[in-house]
Amino acid sequence: MSDQRRGALYGVTAYLIWGFAALYWMQTEPVDSRDLLAHRALWSVPFVFLCLLVSGRLAGALRLMTQPRVLGIMAIAALLGGTNWLIFLWAISNGQATEASLGYFLLPLLNVVIGLTVFNEKIDRAQQVGIAFAIAAVLLQFVYHGGLPLVALGLAGSFSLYGAIRKKVSVDSLEGLFIETLMMSPFALAWMLTHEWAGLGAHGLKVDLFLLGAGAFTAIPLITYVASSRLLPLTALGLIFYIGPTAQLLVALLVFKEPFDLVQAIAFGMVWVGLAFVTADSLRRSRRQRAAQKLE
Repeated sequence: MSDQRRGALYGVTAYLIWGFAALYWMQTEPVDSRDLLAHRALWSVPFVFLCLLVSGRLAGALRLMTQPRVLGIMAIAALLGGTNWLIFLWAISNGQATEASLGYFLLPLLNVVIGLTVFNEKIDRAQQVGIAFAIAAVLLQFVYHGGLPLVALGLAGSFSLYGAIRKKVSVDSLEGLFIETLMMSPFALAWMLTHEWAGLGAHGLKVDLFLLGAGAFTAIPLITYVASSRLLPLTALGLIFYIGPTAQLLVALLVFKEPFDLVQAIAFGMVWVGLAFVTADSLRRSRRQRAAQKLE
């Protein structure tokens, strides 16, 4: 199998797992979303530790933990990552999976805004159009429903800020996940000790197994995503990204039977139009770069 095909397979695997993640977490009902966050943080540590050990990368991860600047930035990243996890877990437990999928559709457009405001990047006409459609979609829901789509904005905002913070340090995803969850683990363990082990042992063997598997379920798509990102160009990986929120939306509508009114449909349509402009522009840029490289 060629590198490109392997990269595509890894990328599709990662985004399918993320896209259907709600189905996994729903198996832990009736465990509270805060308890799920504690399990996810705590059980990620031994699983990622083992992955780093087997791959020979543990020593490098431990060296990173001796650098105060890295630890400071990773602490902020852990806070933002944990916030993102909690919002998502709360959303799928409270009938908000549809809005959660909107948040991840908004993510590429919000990343453009972060690049503009935080990193002083220049944006082109297509990106301006994309942002305009995203703003229009949010305003439409605000006017019609009398409030902002807080779940969608919270998910997109926390993850885009997480990405911006992580750009400040040169730490690979797996090492980063290890450091972040290691920082979360004392709080997760304290929560579990003071909340009757956060549902562990209280709801049957099936729920216990899904809780204990939270670490592997968190790390496996990240591992396959990293492998994909090393084999595929960013434009191809960007196209594969849409598998995730699309699967989330399908789960929300077809499995959870969440309502989907006309205003939501129009809002999603606006975001998709904006994404189409940004994606088409990205593909054009990629083709021009490849053509220029061939001429050199």
